[in-house]
Amino acid sequence: MTRTERQRWLLPSHLVEPGESGAARPRRTVRDWIVDTSLFLLAALVGLIAADAGAEYSSEPVILFDQLAGAAACCALWLRRRRPVGLAVGLSLLSVVAPVAGGAVLASLFSVAVRRPFREVAWIGALAVAASTVQVFVRPDPTLNAGIAIVLGFVLILLVTAWGMLVRSRRQLVEALRERARRAEAEAELRAAQAQRLAREAIAREMHDVLAHRLTLLSVHAGALEFRPDAPPEQIARAAGVIRDSAHEALQDLREIIGVLRAPGENGDGDRPQPTLATLDALVAESREAGADIVLELDVDTAEGAPAVPASTGRTAYRIAQEGLTNCRKHAPGTKVTVTVSGRPGEGLDVTVHNPAPAGPVPHVPGSGQGLIGLTERAALAGGRLEHGPAPGGGFALHAWLPWPS
Repeated sequence: MTRTERQRWLLPSHLVEPGESGAARPRRTVRDWIVDTSLFLLAALVGLIAADAGAEYSSEPVILFDQLAGAAACCALWLRRRRPVGLAVGLSLLSVVAPVAGGAVLASLFSVAVRRPFREVAWIGALAVAASTVQVFVRPDPTLNAGIAIVLGFVLILLVTAWGMLVRSRRQLVEALRERARRAEAEAELRAAQAQRLAREAIAREMHDVLAHRLTLLSVHAGALEFRPDAPPEQIARAAGVIRDSAHEALQDLREIIGVLRAPGENGDGDRPQPTLATLDALVAESREAGADIVLELDVDTAEGAPAVPASTGRTAYRIAQEGLTNCRKHAPGTKVTVTVSGRPGEGLDVTVHNPAPAGPVPHVPGSGQGLIGLTERAALAGGRLEHGPAPGGGFALHAWLPWPS
């Protein structure tokens, strides 16, 4: 139980159970009962003092009427939370002929000032002042000057009204702070949900880009072992070694992805460097070992003094080429793949992966197209663009342009 929950009884009901439109009226808290009881007793005390002062110069019927009117006015204060305006108007009119209701009038004016806007408070306060003025002449007090009685009534009404408006302003400030805190909490939850969604997208993108390449290599070599059981032992051993190395690399890549997402921005000494454009040769060589026919054409400005390809751009280009080779193995096995990378500082970096149409039917691969969607998002995040589709001369082409500032 939090400290706020333990101290709920110290808060007004509108702060503990803030009412909504159409919702039931919130129940009184212990604090509300204490305040209501205190106002009732205070109004009763003021009424008793007024009744005792008026008993000296009033007849018995008038005294009885004052006692009944004072009791009714004090009991009516329990309705001040539900009907503050009606209660204040009724008690103000009653106070014209029953001075014993003066304490109840002040309590009802306080409730109106707390719960109603200034426009209503102004005219109800004016009505109370007028009723107080008329009461001086209808039920005069022989021991008190009329002018002093009028000023005293006006000052009391003004003080009570100002006090109620101060309480209302403070409650509005608390409500505004509560709403701001509620909105900040909702925004924090939304940001956390967005961060979680982005993390999941990052996991899916990286796992697809990295693991799909490794797993297709495993599939190619495992298929070769399945359809060539009579292959020489040297080829079987070499294929088994490639399968083992690819599985090890896939596990290592998966471990790095999960590690980065668990502790972003922390790179241990044992972490492998991220792939860049310089490691594209190794990617092509790895695919060639799996039996793929790949032609790599590099035309990147590497003259002395020329700016190097930014690391983020090179990493994006590597992932695009990796996904292109993975798609070729899945959708066009046995075809000749051409990977072209060209660019100059200030002109950008172009990455193209092209393969002709396969000679025979190719089985459907589950999840087709998801990698291209991820690549499009990756290229857009890098400030570039990606296009893919059937090539003019036949086959399929994947082309991306990435910014390379001068």
